Amino acid sequence: MIRLKDVFKEYPNGTRALNGMSLEIQDGEFVFLVGPSGSGKSTVIKLLTGEVVPTEGQVMVNGFSLSNIAEWQIPYLRRTLGVIFQDFRLIAQKTVYDNMVFAMRAVGASPREIKKRIPYVLKLVGLENKQSRLPDELSGGEQQRVAIARALVNNPSTIIADEPTGNLDPARSLEIMTLLKRINELGTTMLVVTHEKDLVNRFQERVVMLERGRVVGDGVGKYGVRNNA
Repeated sequence: MIRLKDVFKEYPNGTRALNGMSLEIQDGEFVFLVGPSGSGKSTVIKLLTGEVVPTEGQVMVNGFSLSNIAEWQIPYLRRTLGVIFQDFRLIAQKTVYDNMVFAMRAVGASPREIKKRIPYVLKLVGLENKQSRLPDELSGGEQQRVAIARALVNNPSTIIADEPTGNLDPARSLEIMTLLKRINELGTTMLVVTHEKDLVNRFQERVVMLERGRVVGDGVGKYGVRNNA
């Protein structure tokens, strides 16, 4: 479960990114996080992954308190999270399979676990025949599927997708978002940060809208629908 309660975040340069934000996401939910540039979306991701800590308030992620987490606990927190980036962040010199191996070895997976898990995840994302390819030999949509597979390979309870379709055309964007929804239906909590209104509107999922560091809309419906807060 993810919970932010009365969270403020001010950076050393004086920029206040969050202004008393509160949000709760239950296990197994699919949530779009939307809002204009500067609304606080990137800061929320940094808080949830332990990259930064809140100035005030409480942040809980999968049983870990990010308000006072010890440095030694951060790797354990991150094992519960899979993060998907807009720019893929694949290792160019490694094959699809070896990119996955790298992610599993980073958390201490055994050779047996690696051999069993990777084929399953590659099949789930439709890349079982691409495991020996290098990233540059794949299309943009296929590279994003590798990034999704890498986020999934350690069986996280939660996936955070940061503009996962930002570099793709509309058809590939829909394809990727449909895949994320299918993964969510298998039990993984999904938080998707995006600015693509048309794509959000095609899915009847919970939409949380940020503006100036606060939640100004929260509900199932279309991007841009506000509550009375």
